[in-house]
Amino acid sequence: MKKFFAVLLTGALALGAVGCGNKTDEAADATATENKETQAEAVTLKIGASPTPHAEILEAAKEELAAKGINLEIVEFTDYVLPNLSLDSGDLDANYFQHVPYLDSFNEEHGTTLVSLGTVHYEPMGVYSTSVTDLADLPDGAKVGVPADGTNGGRALLLLEASGLIKLDPAAGISATKLDIKENPKNIEIVEMEAAQLPLSIGDLGLAVINGNYAMQNGLKTEDALAIEAADSLATTTYANIVAVRSGDETRPELVTLLEVLNSQTVSDYINNTYGGAVKPMF
Repeated sequence: MKKFFAVLLTGALALGAVGCGNKTDEAADATATENKETQAEAVTLKIGASPTPHAEILEAAKEELAAKGINLEIVEFTDYVLPNLSLDSGDLDANYFQHVPYLDSFNEEHGTTLVSLGTVHYEPMGVYSTSVTDLADLPDGAKVGVPADGTNGGRALLLLEASGLIKLDPAAGISATKLDIKENPKNIEIVEMEAAQLPLSIGDLGLAVINGNYAMQNGLKTEDALAIEAADSLATTTYANIVAVRSGDETRPELVTLLEVLNSQTVSDYINNTYGGAVKPMF
């Protein structure tokens, strides 16, 4: 009889163990299924970007995007043509390297229909000098270097106007050239040269008006500038760097989330703590 009850007890314990095992297995299976579903829901976005600062800013956004189910794949480009061609062909989901005037010009030249999803940052242009520490001390007839290209040349002249050195024809706007100078009290000589050469030629000039990225690359800090573009200036708002997408993709949820994260406090803190004012958030 004792043996009989012992057998029954052993069988019951075995059945209980099997039952617990089944429940444990079911829970594990449910967790695995949930993880697979989460992985299946994750989206990968392939974004083209210039190495500095664009790709770096995207890297700073990766963790927050991953928490929202978006895996970011960053493809770096060192030119300004391939990232737009790659976006237009569908090889990229978006790109981040340009401003709207360049995008509009590219669309017109290449027959593409890329659009801005929204702005992220701007790289302020500054007035630098190795010979004076105050614009009031600039001697008459001084040479002032500005970028030779139409886009940045007009921007530089607007900054010189905002600094009180010249007066431009109001109708010229962002496309101003030195022919649009109406008042020049110090008779400064505008010297046009390749934008990348301005930091290297600063010693030969009374002043040089330098793009933020070239200033940064050559060790010039915004606090050293004698004048800097205001955040609400025409040039800054016109030349803010954007995320570009194909027309019709503006409402894709994952792209909307991308812009939201690029406009987040996390990214703002990264920009402000990393670039010493050479890059500034637009949000």
